[in-house]
Amino acid sequence: MKTLPPLAQRGATMIEVLVAVVVLAIGLLGMALLQMTSVQSNHSAYYRSQASVLASDLADRMRANRTAALGSAYEFSFPASSSSHSVSGTQAQKDKAEWLNALAQALPEGTGQVEKDGTLVTISIRWNDNRGRIKATDDAGSGVETFAYRTEI
Repeated sequence: MKTLPPLAQRGATMIEVLVAVVVLAIGLLGMALLQMTSVQSNHSAYYRSQASVLASDLADRMRANRTAALGSAYEFSFPASSSSHSVSGTQAQKDKAEWLNALAQALPEGTGQVEKDGTLVTISIRWNDNRGRIKATDDAGSGVETFAYRTEI
């Protein structure tokens, strides 16, 4: 009896197809994770940009009302985040109230502080950045970010 030579294999086996699908799935999951990290980083960068613009805004308000700024009219510590500060009183009180309202509207739980040492002013802005946080931090997961802006008036 004659034996026939083995035929050359054509196509892929089921195991090869499954391995290819697994490798593809791992690659797609990696891309999805990369996309998620990118969105979080962009979100955090947006908040930091907002903080920078708002700090610059208050510094400009202080320069416009320099006499009151050189006194202690603009100094305050972190109040509770609220967008319902009363915009009344002196120009410095109006500036502070408008600025704190803008912080609360632009940043989650946004609030600020102003410290003065002579003509050097430190404007600090604090907000909750849990949405933009990429990895766990040592501060028990509070997610609070603080931005400091130092300028001379």
